[in-house]
Amino acid sequence: MKIIALGAAALLLTACGTTNSSRGLSGAMIGAGVGMLGGPIGVGAGLLIGAGTGILTDADDFNLGKPIWD
Repeated sequence: MKIIALGAAALLLTACGTTNSSRGLSGAMIGAGVGMLGGPIGVGAGLLIGAGTGILTDADDFNLGKPIWD
């Protein structure tokens, strides 16, 4: 159940930003944060899933607006 929630959160939240690197970075941080619910293994898995989703998606796939750091 935790993996499903982690994957859903990663898919929904990693597309912050307009470049692959900004989506990858924000995805990694969001994934790691969500993964904290599952302990150390969850942090690593969330980081990898979030970063991968952010890097592999296009800005047109998910658009949650301009990131706060831009």
